[in-house]
Amino acid sequence: MIELSKIFSTFFYLGYIKWVPGTFGSLAALIITLLIIDFFSLFFHIFLFSIIFILSIIFIHIYSKSISRNDSKEIIIDEFLGIYLIMLFYENFNSINFFIKILLIFFLFRFFDILKPFPANWIDKNYKNSFGVILDDLIAGVFTLFTLFLINAFI
Repeated sequence: MIELSKIFSTFFYLGYIKWVPGTFGSLAALIITLLIIDFFSLFFHIFLFSIIFILSIIFIHIYSKSISRNDSKEIIIDEFLGIYLIMLFYENFNSINFFIKILLIFFLFRFFDILKPFPANWIDKNYKNSFGVILDDLIAGVFTLFTLFLINAFI
């Protein structure tokens, strides 16, 4: 079970990239979600997101216990969830050029994930568990969505 939690939490070992693993995880998540987003219904994606979210809470907890560290840099499944959350609303940004939209999703998400504006910074400091590891990335996703909605509204 520990090895499975390691594979899942590190997004199939991608988290072991020494240099900016979260950025590589976000890029991989963006590519994967771009490949699957148009092939399934929104209901399917919400269901899949929910399953990955629940499994992430469980597997991050198991993996973090096994390495005796919370929110270790190699845990990047939370980046996948943050990007996937944004991609659930991908079709709503029709006035933004496709390539610009993809670049904005990637760079805005990384910006908000690294910056950790309130309440993400509060959660990061106060929830030292698997839920906190995931929630700050979901908040980065929400900030990215809000920014994209504003950009889309004014274009």
